Amino acid sequence: MQSNLIKLSERQSQIKTWFNQTYQQRAFQYLRPVEAYEIYLSLLEAKKGNSILDIACGPGQMLKAAKKQKLTLCGIDISDVAINYAKAALPNATLKVANAEELPFKNNQFNYITCLGSAERFLQLEVALKEMLRVAKANARFCFLVRNSERASWKIVKKKLGLINKAGHQGAKSLNEWAAIFTKTGFNVDLVHHDQWPKTRWQRWLSLNSKLWQVDYKKKKKRNGTLESAYEFIFILSKQ
Repeated sequence: MQSNLIKLSERQSQIKTWFNQTYQQRAFQYLRPVEAYEIYLSLLEAKKGNSILDIACGPGQMLKAAKKQKLTLCGIDISDVAINYAKAALPNATLKVANAEELPFKNNQFNYITCLGSAERFLQLEVALKEMLRVAKANARFCFLVRNSERASWKIVKKKLGLINKAGHQGAKSLNEWAAIFTKTGFNVDLVHHDQWPKTRWQRWLSLNSKLWQVDYKKKKKRNGTLESAYEFIFILSKQ
């Protein structure tokens, strides 16, 4: 038992080191622009004055979008480098260096909880999910952006060629596997949608290079192909 805890602690330390180095070297180049996060608030139907906790908040891109909607801002990240960036940009937010498996907040505290592109990196996913349920209010809504393991780029390029980033830990899952683990842990699956960024990214490029094209970052966009083939899934959840 103690040996397993030591190994877990060592892996967690490796992941923290990887993220610290990534943010030091790439900073905001590693992330999407703030506008790209508006869709998640739209899908959550976020209302002014409510509280949001962003899990694995990085340097605060999601929280910057939430600030525009006048939400009460909280965030945690395993990387102290990322949290320092976030504190500089959001001095009035509550920001802490913490692990998702042990959230430093009281029960029943938040209206919205977001976790974008990070759930597949947790070493103890179910523990982290239960922690999110604990700190969320009874009528809270949750937004997860998670990686699809059935995407060809994951199955062939990442997995078969051995290119999965184990230093940052990535445990991608299929659509059904994600839905099953959310349901098992205590969530209702209210909505599943394909990630917006692959399409929005090209629209953003056009808008920056042409005055005739404007991007509505809050609007859901249709995609070609099935939901199961999406690069990433957006899950909107509530408590069971």
